[in-house]
This record gives sequence, structure tokens and C-alpha cells, in this order.
Amino acid sequence: MAEATQSKSRFHVRRGGAAEIKKIEDPAEFAIAAADYLGAQPISIPQGFTPSQDLLCGMKIEAWNRAKALPLMKVDGRFAIAFSDPFDLPTQEEVSRWTHGKIWTLVAPAPELNDALQRLKSQEDALNPALAMENIMKGDEGDIEMTAGEDKNADALDATLDAAGEAPVIRMVNTIMIEALKTKASDIHFEAMEKTSRLRYRIDGELVDRPAPPKALHNAVVSRIKILSNLDIAERRRPQDGRFKVKALKKEVDVRVSILPTVHGEKVVMRILDKSNLAPGLASLGLDEYAYKAMKFAIDQPHGIILVTGPTGSGKTTTLYSCLQDLNQPNVNIVTAEDPVEYELAGVNQCHVNVAQGLTFAGILRSVLRQDPDIVLVGEIRDGETADIAVKAALTGHLVLSTLHTNDACGVVARLFDMGIQPFMLASSLILAQAQRLFRKLCPFCKQPVDVDLEMLKINNVDQKPFEGATVYGPVGCPKCHGSGYKGRGAMMEVLPISPKIRALIEKGGDADLLKKLALEEGMVTLKEAGMIKVRAGLTSLEAAFEVTGGE
Repeated sequence: MAEATQSKSRFHVRRGGAAEIKKIEDPAEFAIAAADYLGAQPISIPQGFTPSQDLLCGMKIEAWNRAKALPLMKVDGRFAIAFSDPFDLPTQEEVSRWTHGKIWTLVAPAPELNDALQRLKSQEDALNPALAMENIMKGDEGDIEMTAGEDKNADALDATLDAAGEAPVIRMVNTIMIEALKTKASDIHFEAMEKTSRLRYRIDGELVDRPAPPKALHNAVVSRIKILSNLDIAERRRPQDGRFKVKALKKEVDVRVSILPTVHGEKVVMRILDKSNLAPGLASLGLDEYAYKAMKFAIDQPHGIILVTGPTGSGKTTTLYSCLQDLNQPNVNIVTAEDPVEYELAGVNQCHVNVAQGLTFAGILRSVLRQDPDIVLVGEIRDGETADIAVKAALTGHLVLSTLHTNDACGVVARLFDMGIQPFMLASSLILAQAQRLFRKLCPFCKQPVDVDLEMLKINNVDQKPFEGATVYGPVGCPKCHGSGYKGRGAMMEVLPISPKIRALIEKGGDADLLKKLALEEGMVTLKEAGMIKVRAGLTSLEAAFEVTGGE
């Protein structure tokens, strides 16, 4: 519940009058001064507060928005209403008619009141998706600016804007982008079904359905996205890739676009690359102590190769970028080869792989090694040629960081052997192998203790003893997590430091099973156990942990 503040204005407002008060720029100071002048009560609206629906008196949220007012409570038939402009007396009279009686006028800072109204609007959209889409068609999508990709040919852009430049379509695309940013979605999926269009956001790793534009506007929306991405709007039979920038909600993000022809029309997937979500360093990744110390020791080495593994979307790039930000110093030359460059890092020389033009990982890596690098990041080792160059670079005095697709950390060794790397070369160059997964974090506002599901532990071959007496939490769902019970994601890691014993085993060509047995004896925490540690710490649920580690 909002609490009234007892602060008094530091301005001599009764002497200066309303005209002087309206000159005050700071919203909080204006609220205090105006309340003092009018004999009203100043109030601060707590972050996260939203009034119950029965206080709206049957009026739409748009009406409360226009009035710049918010109902806070009802006491003895009298409504407490917060206004950001208490000098607008006609509006106060109108609000009084809505409430069928007297109102208690409070004065709130405009930003706090606007935030509360926006939260109320978001709740309404979640409860009524059809109404949300109707508002998109006719409403204001907010303050947003979109910038096309590398092609700056304004004449060509203006010529094609006529095809997909109608106001509803532009508003629709803008609103889709703004909602994705507000919900912290990582991807937007816009798909053509037989009779409808489908819009989904990937939020914390899960796809969530949202109200979609009508099927009749599907091609127009796709064309609008193509125009922003500098793609060929006439080409509908071949896949296309592009990107554009979005400025909204006081941030600028890159959007990577992939368009794929399907049976019923083109499917668009937009990956949102928000640099503000990048961890500033390893310490910010929330790693357990063992994983952090092992990773920190590895990146502090002058040469060798560090390999991060995991499926697509497991946060490998984020982990490597966090390492680079720790390593990025004025006296160090860092060069990367990526496909594509996801985030631009200041002070780092980043190269974009383009196979169509002959720029492969192996080709760029050869050139990079002639650029006097200290640290080299290879986006992914996909073939034997790239693996060979990366290992040789690590042996010749460079620190190399890269990713690989394997199920666990020990699988790195077998995978590189399959690519043709000699055991003695791998043993001499490998510093650390790491496998990771992203788990969904429980919403801290609504999670509740639950009984440990012993049957689930048994099915997944997990020891029940560590859970005796432990408090385990499960998801519930609330407005802050959009009813999912989860909010945000974290990384769980299986880290394999290359000790002298493990190095000797690799040199002998030891298989993955022997390697894993020795690593466990030396203290390695498996992915599944890392997940159980997160469960016992109350960070995630058993179900969410087994979603990403059940088969490991």
C-alpha cells in the first residue's frame, strides 16, 4: 500500500503562488510544494504498487491515464486519489464523478504515478490479449526509434516504405519490439499458420504466446521487418538474414533477424542483443566458488586454450565475453573471429565470419595470428582445420578462448581427438574445459516452500541424502513474473581444470569415461550436481533443474 509522506516543502510556496510552483522541475519537490500550497497530502507511490481492479470504478485505464490520476484506496466510501497535476481542477471534478462522491486528493510525483499506471496497463494486457492487440492497432506505441542496418540508401528505403508503411503496421512492429524489451525477451517468433499468424516471445528460455496481428497483415509486418533489416522485400522463396537497431526505453539494442520461407508464409525470428544484460566480468556471473576459482585461474594464464561447451542458447558467448571484459586491458591485444559478432566490445578487435565471401573461421584465424594478438577468441570450433590452428596458436604463446558442441566437459577431449588433434598437442595446450546450461530462476516475490519429490530424485538417479532437512522451493506465479513463477536465468557449470594427472591421461589418449572418473576424484562437480546445489540454495526448482540436466 502506498504510504503518505510527511515531508514539507522547502519553498515558500504560499508567498510565491501557483505560478512559482509550476516552475519547479524536480517532480518530487513539485509534489511536496503543490500539496503544501493546496493544503493536500503529498504521497510517494512505492515501486511495484498497483491498485486493485475494484478501485477503478469501472473506468478504463486509458481514462485514468488521461486524467493523470491513480486510485490508491477506499476508506468509509471515500476514494484516495493521487494526482500528478493537482492544479487541474476540472479533471479532479471529472474523477469525482467517476467515484460518485467526495475524493481525498493526494499529490504524487509524475514519474511514480506514470509507472504505476503502466504496470496496471500491463496487467490488463496480460488478462485480455485481444484488447491488447486492439490497442496496438489504434494506439500509441510509445517512444521508439528504429535504425536500419549497414545499407544507408535512403532512396531505396523510401521507395519500399509505401508497401509496408501504413500506420497500423508500423505501430504493430514498434509495439511488438517495446513489449519484448519490457518483458526482457531474448527472441521474438512471428510465424505464419494456415489461417492465423502466431506471435511468441522467448522469456527466460520458454516460448510464451502473445496476441498476434491478423493473418491479412502478416506479409505487411514481415515486409516492414525486411525494410528495417535492409533485406529484399520481393524475395519470399529463400532464407534471408539481417539486423537493425532499436532505441527505446532509454536503451539501444541490436536485433538480429532471420527469415525462413514455410508452407503458409514466411517465419521471422528476431534475436534481441541487449548489451546492458552482459555481465561486466566473471565475478558477476553468480558462479559457485569452485567454478569461479577454476575459471579465474585459467584466464590468468599467459597461453593455452580454454573451451566452453553446451547446446545452442546455453550462454556460452556470454561467459566468453565476461572473460574478455576481465582480460581487456590497454596493454593487451585481443582479436576475435565470430559468426556473427553479437555484442560490440570497446577495445576489442572483432571480425565477422562470412562464408559466402570466403571468410571462414580458419581463414580469419590465420590472418589474426599475423596481427600480433595476445588473446584470441574463436566463436566456435566447427572443423578439424579450425581446431588445428587454434591448438597451434595456444602452443605458440597465445591465450585462445573458444566454444565447442559437446554434452559435458570431459567430452571435449574425445571431440578434438575425432577432429584429428594429436593427444600430445591437446595435452600440452588445454588449460580448462567447461560445460554449462542456463536454468530458470524462481521468482523471489512468489516462490514457496514445497515438499521434496523423492520419486523425481530417484528417477533421475540423484542421491536423496543431501535433501534431508533441506528447504526446497517451487514456482507459484505473480504479476512480477507474468504468472510463470520464474524470473531471470542463471548459469550452472561443470568445470574441468586440467591437472597434471588429467594432462597425463589425455597424453595417453584416455577415453572420456576414465577422464570423468579421475576428474570426479579430483573434485569436479557435474552439471546435475551443480543443478541440485542451485535447488538446495532456493534459486530454482527441481523441475527446472532437471529440464536442463535430466539426461546428463
